[in-house]
Amino acid sequence: MGTVLVRDAGGAVTPARGQDVALVDLLDRLLAGGVVIVGDVTISLADVDLVHISLRALISSVQTLEER
Repeated sequence: MGTVLVRDAGGAVTPARGQDVALVDLLDRLLAGGVVIVGDVTISLADVDLVHISLRALISSVQTLEER
């Protein structure tokens, strides 16, 4: 079970009272709207960057991607 978070027009996020959500419902909402995950990994030794990896992933349902 999770908590539904509501974002108002000003951008503030507050928990919605009395609305618990199951993990399946949360995944359904994420896949319906799509999620972008972005990250960077840098491996360095003695302040010398040896490896830099940029990660970008789009997670969405096929139906959502076809509609857009």
